[in-house]
Amino acid sequence: MADLSVRIGNLLLKNPVMTASGTFGYGVEYADFIDLSRLGGIIVKGTTMAPREGNPYPRMAETPMGMLNAVGIQNKGARYFAEKIYPTIKDIDTNMIVNVSGSDIDSYVAAAGVIDELDRIPAIELNISCPNVRQGGMAFGVSAKAAAEVVEAVRKAYRKTLIVKLSPNVTDIVSIAKAVEDAGADSVSLINTLLGMAVNAETRKPILSTVTGGMSGPAVKPVALRMVWQVAQAVKIPVVGLGGIMTATDAVEFLLAGATAVEIGTANFVDPTVSVKVVDGIADYLQRHDMKSVNEIIGGLET
Repeated sequence: MADLSVRIGNLLLKNPVMTASGTFGYGVEYADFIDLSRLGGIIVKGTTMAPREGNPYPRMAETPMGMLNAVGIQNKGARYFAEKIYPTIKDIDTNMIVNVSGSDIDSYVAAAGVIDELDRIPAIELNISCPNVRQGGMAFGVSAKAAAEVVEAVRKAYRKTLIVKLSPNVTDIVSIAKAVEDAGADSVSLINTLLGMAVNAETRKPILSTVTGGMSGPAVKPVALRMVWQVAQAVKIPVVGLGGIMTATDAVEFLLAGATAVEIGTANFVDPTVSVKVVDGIADYLQRHDMKSVNEIIGGLET
């Protein structure tokens, strides 16, 4: 059996497959469908310092090759997570990672500080790229200077592995990736959702209450692959790839493009067992190609 383990900073993953924030709840919701311990990591839903109600309904729309969401990081806040959610997930035998967001630098730092105190959370994914939050979120992710400022501030307050989630809604993803690397990120994950919208022709109104929302699913995969490939060549820190991964073949493509690990998002809504199928599929790929370690294919794209 090939070795599937990979490293992201000080974080050891038993395999390169994680679940994307906002698509897998807190993990326990999927325990009836899969053995959670088989995953490399679970990135739980977005957490902010103060509770958030999220955006008004309707905030989801189906598209021909994916979905739009404008949930807006609905959650009960970092302290609620620490007191109520953390005790229920801390003993899951995989890397439990918290996606942290905020509306300004102070709120990012405060939320990261709360999570830093939780012994069984070895990493955070800093969300500077959510297109559904009017203040903060994507505003930090579209400027190299702003991205670096928030990452530098969080780095001072957070001691463990820091993954920074990047926005694809930019003209130069590489400059932003390099800026957060210089500011202290241990890894970058990309891509977050692409900004999109849906219209009801009969009512002549937008389908989403916020008009625009985040597009995810198979349609975004070519954009995500391109950005992962570009960033992986430009930074020295590990890259986590996501965006439209529906199968093990999709995941292998991201690894070949330079990703050290991947996240599965929208596919979880289609098939709640997809993540372990991808783990098995990567192992099968390595066996078919007579490879002893998944590290043999990471960045192995021949151009």
